[in-house]
Amino acid sequence: MWNLIKYIFGGIVVSSYYFSFAFTFLPESVNTKMMMAVIGLPLLCYNILSGEKKFVMVRELFIATVLALIFTIWCCFTVDYNGTGDYTYGSYIISYAVWLFAAYTTTQILKSIHGYLDLRLLTYYLAGISVAQCFLALLIDNVPIIQTLVNKYIYQAQDFLMRIGRLYGIGASLDNAGVRFSVVLVLIATMVVKDVKVEKSQKATVLLLLAFIIITGIGNIISRTTIVGSSLGLLYILLYSGIINIVIEQKGIKLTLTLSLLIALFSSVGVFFYLSSPVFEEYMRFAFEGFFNWAEKGEWTTSSTERLNSVMWIWPDPNDIKTWLIGQATFKNWYAVGTDIGYCRFIFYCGAIGFSIFIIFFIYNAWVLKNKLPQYNNLYLFLLAISFVVWIKVATDIFLIYALMYCLYDYNHKQHNDETVIR
Repeated sequence: MWNLIKYIFGGIVVSSYYFSFAFTFLPESVNTKMMMAVIGLPLLCYNILSGEKKFVMVRELFIATVLALIFTIWCCFTVDYNGTGDYTYGSYIISYAVWLFAAYTTTQILKSIHGYLDLRLLTYYLAGISVAQCFLALLIDNVPIIQTLVNKYIYQAQDFLMRIGRLYGIGASLDNAGVRFSVVLVLIATMVVKDVKVEKSQKATVLLLLAFIIITGIGNIISRTTIVGSSLGLLYILLYSGIINIVIEQKGIKLTLTLSLLIALFSSVGVFFYLSSPVFEEYMRFAFEGFFNWAEKGEWTTSSTERLNSVMWIWPDPNDIKTWLIGQATFKNWYAVGTDIGYCRFIFYCGAIGFSIFIIFFIYNAWVLKNKLPQYNNLYLFLLAISFVVWIKVATDIFLIYALMYCLYDYNHKQHNDETVIR
């Protein structure tokens, strides 16, 4: 029982970091991520001063910090040059530091609970809290007393979410939830294919694949951006499970059969509820609108993609060299330029120069991941792909997962059974 309580507490900590939110009885700007960062800074200082070499600012993290700082300085320059006062990304180094210190708190708590920490354990927690957020969103939407209770104490712009009829968990809503779900789905796919211990455990494999299906199904009801992670996760399984090799590997057959059986089972359950529940039918038609349009109209379209393709791809005037290079420092007031597409918004905010620095920053983080986790084949490419794909729809970043991975290591790590752990 005590272990269960500790694991639940660990899940709450991870969720407070990964799906951060604010309380209604505190200032709106003070969220759980910031609270954890406030704990992380003195905790890091204490560990360093006490000789506990659990986190050291060495070359990899130093370079990442320099890149984040350069991007911040450039954004401050373009804000000052344009005189807009919009420091959305002009304060990026602060956001970067908050994520990093909050991640340090998260990883240290998990390590204290389990005595170790590796990417497999982190994936278990991320998968668990994502599934919990999915079911919580359904409960909030269908049980008024739970919705009232959550809305009373948790602030997450729920008035807007309720007005547009979108599901939300606690800190999980709209595209931000979809992007975070996508990261988790890619991590799950990586674990079931490339992690030796998961491969040897039928229970772990089934539970992770079960989480993959639940997050894909309900996650798309919350945010259709989740389909990015679902697609990339399935692609990872297809490419690296051995199922498409000339000589098909046994593990690939086993994994494919398990996944196929789970998909068939949940598809049957989904069809039953679709036919018997108008609410669930509405959920499914929203989540998988593209599939329904393809089946009913013979073309793959969704309301959001049609809107993106018809009116959202707005670029600066070809002759406006200044905007193309340094931007207009307009981000919060996105409707002033008429686009919500990430690529367009970054160009309008900090120009091609600033956006290039931002891209280099994420390429570098992915490269560090490649070197630190060589056993997880091409995970870094798939995480990088999430950034490049979601920018087609929304301007956001996934540094929160890289922050966790930086904190997985003390940079004097030891190899144990081909896995990197904190000891």
